Amino acid sequence: MFYPVYVHPGDKDHAHGVTIPDFPGCFSAADDWKEIPAMVQEAVEVHFHGESMEIPPPRPLEELTCLEEFQGGGWMMIDIDLSRVRPKALRLNISLPEPLVRRIDDYARTRHMSRSGFLAHAAESALRLE
Repeated sequence: MFYPVYVHPGDKDHAHGVTIPDFPGCFSAADDWKEIPAMVQEAVEVHFHGESMEIPPPRPLEELTCLEEFQGGGWMMIDIDLSRVRPKALRLNISLPEPLVRRIDDYARTRHMSRSGFLAHAAESALRLE
């Protein structure tokens, strides 16, 4: 489904900032304009991972372009594969030290994430570093 994406253009020292207005708090960055669609897809998948939030439909671009926070940049319409946003969850039974679980819960809570969402995000981040 195509969603409007707002791009804050970067320069040789800064990446392009990307905001997905229909998903509050969902943003990304890309060094090259060609990377933006893939980075948006990844940001949306992480944003909804482990959450039971409703996925809103895209708002009309005309509704967004007049908002003050979206001035001075540019717009792209990005085709977001929503089938990748809600893959089937697999329930796991793991054991972790209690103090670590408390730290995870505190960290996740301050970022409005679930424990599962945090652990999935941390695992995906670690796997990308390999």
